[in-house]
Amino acid sequence: MPQRSSHRVVLVVDDNSNPFEMSCAIEIFGLARPVLGRDLYDFRLCAAGPEVRMRDGFFTLTGVAGLEAAESADTLIVPNRPDTEVPRSERVLEAVRRAHARGARLVGFCSGAFTLAEAGLLEGRRAACHWMWAEAFRARFPRVRLEPDVLFVDDGDILTASGSASALDLGLHLVRRDHGAEIANHVSRRLVFAAHRDGGQRQFVERPVPAVPDESLGPLLAWAQERLGEPLTVADLAARAAVSPATLHRRFRGQLGTTPLAWLTGERVALACRLIERGEERLDVVAARSGLGTAANLRARLRRETGLSPSAYRRRFGLGVAGSGKEPVRTARTDPETRSPVT
Repeated sequence: MPQRSSHRVVLVVDDNSNPFEMSCAIEIFGLARPVLGRDLYDFRLCAAGPEVRMRDGFFTLTGVAGLEAAESADTLIVPNRPDTEVPRSERVLEAVRRAHARGARLVGFCSGAFTLAEAGLLEGRRAACHWMWAEAFRARFPRVRLEPDVLFVDDGDILTASGSASALDLGLHLVRRDHGAEIANHVSRRLVFAAHRDGGQRQFVERPVPAVPDESLGPLLAWAQERLGEPLTVADLAARAAVSPATLHRRFRGQLGTTPLAWLTGERVALACRLIERGEERLDVVAARSGLGTAANLRARLRRETGLSPSAYRRRFGLGVAGSGKEPVRTARTDPETRSPVT
């Protein structure tokens, strides 16, 4: 039988909550993972009352745990809903405050940032919310450092995603933070979803219907991913695509919301993480095979992306920890001073 996880994720569902984000949380945190031999999380739904009328009355949710389930959450996902101007239940806000006070990790999807801000937990901190509500959010909560044009914000013990689909991006980011890149890739394959979109990518890219044949970057990305250990440059990518570097830059911005160099670096860091997880201990070998060049550059890039040194990453996610199912996985904690992950 798969081993149970000791990390409990609880999603609070409130009146008029969006069902899509609830489903995203269930898919990422709630499904059994028999292939891995263990469950990644102990997941529960809870609500302030015995019945919850979901968004626009599409259906009524019953049979979930009471709000007391939030008291044992290691990660608490707060309610999100489209009627952002309607105050949240004080019982729900108090449950969120208590969870934060005892050190639980808090997550808001889409308009969930409003819930966290109403609870008084975002003042002076970074947050993301849907671009459609950015101005209203700023007007109500001027002391929150809203980042309106990103997919999600990881501020240590409080994380927020901008919109519906970015709930998947943030969820996979949490899996990667808790269990490593290899297991996050497993979950993303199950979802048939991109394993990693950097949180700093733009929420929404204006793209008119093309008047020319498809110029998808897919073939170029697949070609580059097979050659990450080679000294690829942006000029090499442009030459492969038979376009100028400036044109390639515009296509990356338009299709991926990022730059060619940022994408290439992110892919190399992800490969380095997988190599470390699979047992490669020689940093110069990891750096060479992933295209990061030197062990010093590997250390700097890995710490920037994960908050961990290579040795700390290996202790947390290496063979015998994240991959074997024989030892419990230590979930990410945060330094109260820097709000960055620590071991």
